[in-house]
Amino acid sequence: MELKKLIRQPANLFLNLLFPAVLTIVFIFAFADPELGMSLNSVVPGLIVYAVIFVIMTIAQSFSTERQEGLLKRLNTTPMTSGEFMGSQIITHMLISFLQVIVVFTLAFLLGFRPDSGILGIFLALPVTAIFSLSSVGLGLITATVSKTPEAATGISFVFILPQMFFGTFLPITSTTQQIAKFIPSYLLT
Repeated sequence: MELKKLIRQPANLFLNLLFPAVLTIVFIFAFADPELGMSLNSVVPGLIVYAVIFVIMTIAQSFSTERQEGLLKRLNTTPMTSGEFMGSQIITHMLISFLQVIVVFTLAFLLGFRPDSGILGIFLALPVTAIFSLSSVGLGLITATVSKTPEAATGISFVFILPQMFFGTFLPITSTTQQIAKFIPSYLLT
C-alpha cells in the first residue's frame, strides 16, 4: 500500500526519493570543501544517515494520516491481522529507506565519492544500515502512536531527528558531545 502511495502521489515520491537526491547534490557542492576541513568522504556518510533518519518523519506522517482518514479502522474489518499490517509497514519503509540510501550513494559515487574502506566496507555497512533503518522505522511508529494528527507527527518526529543530525551526522563529534552521541543510533554509522 505504501509503495503504491509512493508512486501515485508526486509529493511522496519527491519527499522519499528526490529530496535525498537534491540534498546530496547540494551538500556535496556546498560543504565538501577540503579547505573547510570537510571532504567528500566525511559528508557522504552523514547524508546516507540523514536519508535513513528522514524515514522517521515520513512514516509518522503517513501512519497519522491513515489514522485520521479512518483507514486503520477500515483495515480492522479485513482478514488482515494487526501484526501483518505492522509488518508490511516495517518492510515497506525499510525498502524505501534502502532506496534512499542507494540514491544517495549512487549520486555521491558519480560525483566522486570513493569510500576509504573499499567494496568490502560497503558490504559490511549494509547490515548496520539495515539495523539503523529498522530503528528509524520503530521511532517513526512510536511518533505516530503518540501524535494525534499528521502535523503533530511532523513536530514530534523532530525530537528524534534533530539530535541525530547534530550529534555526528553533519557536525563533527567533539569530546564534549561524544558522551551524548553514544546514546544516539546514528553515532554508529558516521
